Amino acid sequence: MELPTIPAKTIVHRNKSTAWFGTQYTMNLYKGCCHGCIYCDSRSECYGVQDFDSVRVKENALVTVRNELRAKAQTGVVATGSMSDPYNPFERDLLLTRRALELLGAYGFGAAIATKSTLITRDIDVLREIKAQAPVLCKITVTTVDEALAAKIEPHAPTPGARLAAIGQLAKNGIFAGILLMPVLPFITDTPESVRALVHAAADAGARFVYPAFGVTLRQNQREYFLQKAEEAFPGENLAARYVHRYSTRYECASPNARALWQCFTEACDKYGLLYEMRDIIAAYKQGYHTQQLSLFGAED
Repeated sequence: MELPTIPAKTIVHRNKSTAWFGTQYTMNLYKGCCHGCIYCDSRSECYGVQDFDSVRVKENALVTVRNELRAKAQTGVVATGSMSDPYNPFERDLLLTRRALELLGAYGFGAAIATKSTLITRDIDVLREIKAQAPVLCKITVTTVDEALAAKIEPHAPTPGARLAAIGQLAKNGIFAGILLMPVLPFITDTPESVRALVHAAADAGARFVYPAFGVTLRQNQREYFLQKAEEAFPGENLAARYVHRYSTRYECASPNARALWQCFTEACDKYGLLYEMRDIIAAYKQGYHTQQLSLFGAED
């Protein structure tokens, strides 16, 4: 399968901070995404991704990844999925993410994957091999368990039920997996009932954690895109006007119910034994590995 290519001098980038899930590096093999989520911040103008809904692949991606991993003075956990889903539909045939994970394992690096795709379960064998020597963290985004609602806000992504089933498969194979509950959309998914239902479903699936963001980020052209799509998906609810009235041009749009949602969320997580604090999640998935990798503060190359 042929995909348009884009040049890339480097692919494995050193993170300025390890605060986000304790990762030392970031690796994105693809650019663009075809899930069609109406809220995606990666569509923002500041990232410079033209034609965001079309997937492209970085030139000589695997050779570049191999050379960069070989050159690193220190191993660590490599995150993927920050700007584009590493398991887009083209990955089924191209196998770039799978081959890159194999390289991580070969050079002693850990992996932290963020995705909405159930294709991640294809690579359980590779993830188990990495896990034998380095930390592995799988984060699957689920914003609602309401399938009809998800179809409106994430039209081309797998259903919430399918994503939860993928978490179950990962968990049964000993992979540390959980849910990114983000964004929680003001006036759309920000109800206690929605949050409790999702936490309950996460526990049933075997998730180890749920990490939330009770709001959404809107900036530059992404704001206009979101407001237009929200109006189309929820006709008659005046969502665009409600967002403009409450948030004006603010980047961070926290739910008006954020405080109450946090309380019911933490109560539900505590009830089911799910982690939800970043430090606890990092410590749990890195437990048992070298103390250097347990550190929240990675040394420079």
